[in-house]
Amino acid sequence: MINVCFAGVTGWTAPPIVAAIDRADDLTLAAGVSRSAAGKSLAEAAGSASAGRVYGSVAEALAAVPVDVLVDYTSAAAVKDNVWTAVRAGVNVVVGSSGLTADDYAELDRLAREHDAGVIAAGNFSVMATVLRRAAAMAAEHLDHWEIIDYAGVTKPDVPSGTARELAETLATVRTPEPAVPLGELHGPVEARGAEVAGSRIHSVRLPSFVVSTEIVFGGPGERLVMRHDPGTDPSPYVAGTLLAVRHAGEETGVRRGLDSLLFRS
Repeated sequence: MINVCFAGVTGWTAPPIVAAIDRADDLTLAAGVSRSAAGKSLAEAAGSASAGRVYGSVAEALAAVPVDVLVDYTSAAAVKDNVWTAVRAGVNVVVGSSGLTADDYAELDRLAREHDAGVIAAGNFSVMATVLRRAAAMAAEHLDHWEIIDYAGVTKPDVPSGTARELAETLATVRTPEPAVPLGELHGPVEARGAEVAGSRIHSVRLPSFVVSTEIVFGGPGERLVMRHDPGTDPSPYVAGTLLAVRHAGEETGVRRGLDSLLFRS
């Protein structure tokens, strides 16, 4: 049985994942973390069948109950403290929150190896989003020009999204795109060309009605290839990938980035 602590247990992503943990024969929700619901039962705060409780911090939860895996779906402001706390305690982690940079993950990898903990982090635990990332990496082997468009709602202040950042970092392992127009030759504010992440230009749109959509546009003479992932309005696409990560988080020490590290293992 894998004991799970869910940080962000009262958040938007939690309900279907909590329900799936309750249904699983090999998982149990040992604790939740939520400052607004601290002291409540998991049944009261998250509708869980578990007899566990909600704590105000990850440190409090880990001190109170045995935990094998921390699942973090909080925010860019909270995720680093939560994850570092768990790893220092030797607890495996599944990171579903955005906000950590490539440098953060390099530091986290060193820390996880020091404390014999495994971390699986993904900007998006949707299987379809993972397939998009793999397909884009295959396309980048043959195409020279691309840019990424990152869509999200007005309640998401961090830019770019973890999904878009992770996609750019994956493509950087294949090649760096050739710039269509070098920044030095632009007439006007360079900010209009988006931000550069791992060599790719990313344009972040924040408007009502979006969740987290990711689009990559490959351009060549006389043709374009557009790949796009659009989630629905509920978090159910993230359930299968999150549970897969929970079950495999302890297999290796250190950080593994992306759900494709599990889906496309060879």
